[in-house]
Amino acid sequence: MIDRRNALAGMAAMFGTALFAPIARAAAGQVVPISDGAATTAVFTAEQRALMTALSERIMPTTDTPGAIAAEVPQFIEKLLADWALPEDRVPIVAGLDAIGARSVSDYKLPGSKASAAQHDALLTLAMNDQLPGGKDFFEKFRQLVVTGYFTSEIGIMQEREYLPVPGRYDGAHRYTNGTKVFSA
Repeated sequence: MIDRRNALAGMAAMFGTALFAPIARAAAGQVVPISDGAATTAVFTAEQRALMTALSERIMPTTDTPGAIAAEVPQFIEKLLADWALPEDRVPIVAGLDAIGARSVSDYKLPGSKASAAQHDALLTLAMNDQLPGGKDFFEKFRQLVVTGYFTSEIGIMQEREYLPVPGRYDGAHRYTNGTKVFSA
C-alpha cells in the first residue's frame, strides 16, 4: 500500500528549506490524512479552479504517462490549500491565478481557463519570469504543489517512478542509463 504521507516527506526533503508551508505542514501532520475525501472548503472560484486545472496539466502534461489531471493533482491542490494552508498561504496562489486570468483576457480576449495550451505556456512563462504581479512567487509555489501532488499520487509513484515497497540491497555500482526510473518506497 502506498502511503502518501511518506511520499510527502520525501518531497519535503527534495525541496528543502524553500518548501511551501502547506506542503511542510501536511508532511509533518499527524491528524488528518490528506488523501481522504474532498477539500473541506472551496478555495477557488469555478473559473480559478478551471484555470488551476489547466495550468497543472501544463506543469505535468500527459506524455507516455498520465498527466496532472489524471493523477488528480487539482483535487490535491485544493485539498491541501483548504485543509493545511493558513489563509495567508493561499494568497499568492489565488492572486497568481487572478493575474494570469486577467492577462489572458488582456492578451487573448479569452478567460484563462479557455486559453490554448500554447497560451497557457506563455502565461506560465510570464509568471515564472516575474512579468505578472506576484508571478514568480505564484509560479514557485504552484509548481511545488503540482510536482508534490503528482509524485505523491498513485500514478506518480507507480508509473513515473519504480515502486519498491521493500527496497532491495544497496548497490553503489547500479548501472544508470538515460530513462532509468528513480526508485520510491
